[in-house]
Amino acid sequence: MFNKVILAGNLTKDPELRYSAQGTPICSFKLAVNSRFKTGDKEEVLFIDVVVFGKQAEPCSQYLSKGKAALVEGRLRERRWEYEGQQKYKMEVLAQSVQFLGGGGKRQQADTHEAGGTDEPSYAPPSDDIPDEPF
Repeated sequence: MFNKVILAGNLTKDPELRYSAQGTPICSFKLAVNSRFKTGDKEEVLFIDVVVFGKQAEPCSQYLSKGKAALVEGRLRERRWEYEGQQKYKMEVLAQSVQFLGGGGKRQQADTHEAGGTDEPSYAPPSDDIPDEPF
């Protein structure tokens, strides 16, 4: 099976950095990805959650911020958890590489950070503000 995603978009807010119980850095952010349709001037915006583990998590947290453009390559993953007796789930992208793009959609000197290794720590949902994810 094949599971690969490549997205280019702008961050909707500053990235959040936290650490697993084992000390592994975990950075999460949301990308706004725009698509234009040829019929008319309609535009569709998708808001995609991205999670970055390991060595590249800290540079993402340090150099990315709200409004900055990024190119993310990774794979889709579904997370499931229970909140107040209800099953919740969400799709997210586990980044394998992130390129920092210049502002305004023009690619100026892009830095690439490759994910360090393939081992991923278990990922539990944060305890705050998860209950009503828009799907």
